[in-house]
Amino acid sequence: MKISETDILLVPGYGQILPGHWLLRWRDKMPTARVVKQAELHQPERNDWLDTLVAEVEACDKPVVLVAHSLGCILVAHGAHALRDKIHGAYLVAPSDWDRDGLVPEFDGGDFKPVPLQPLPFQAHLVASRNDPYCVYERAQAFSKAWGTTFQDAGEAGHINVESGHGPWPEGLMSFAHFMKRLD
Repeated sequence: MKISETDILLVPGYGQILPGHWLLRWRDKMPTARVVKQAELHQPERNDWLDTLVAEVEACDKPVVLVAHSLGCILVAHGAHALRDKIHGAYLVAPSDWDRDGLVPEFDGGDFKPVPLQPLPFQAHLVASRNDPYCVYERAQAFSKAWGTTFQDAGEAGHINVESGHGPWPEGLMSFAHFMKRLD
């Protein structure tokens, strides 16, 4: 499937997206991509975030491909069955493990936990780092297996964000392009 034939919704995680983050760079490179903007970034509530995501999906005219990072991956897992008819695929990067106590001192995970472990009803690919401070590698593998995704080892890439040195993240863009080719 060609990127130009889809609406790409970029689903960020917890907190502010820093300038230079690969999600923002991808938005700027792909004319059909846009960031899903949540109202509350530091004390998110699952239903509010899900309502925003559903509204963004419903506003799309083309098949939708989600690109999610961190808590955005967990949101996609929570909303997968509500979104199933409009989502063509999901590219999930560095999911955060909100079932782990003390993941972020300012936020306990709220109603995003427990993290759902049901298979996703659409094709998905998960990219995980071996040294992600927000999700141990084996837990990311368990998410992938439970969700029925293909899995990619990103090596020691931290949380795959600006802080870990992943502004442009060209390897991710190439991986995403391969994922898009697999979608029917």
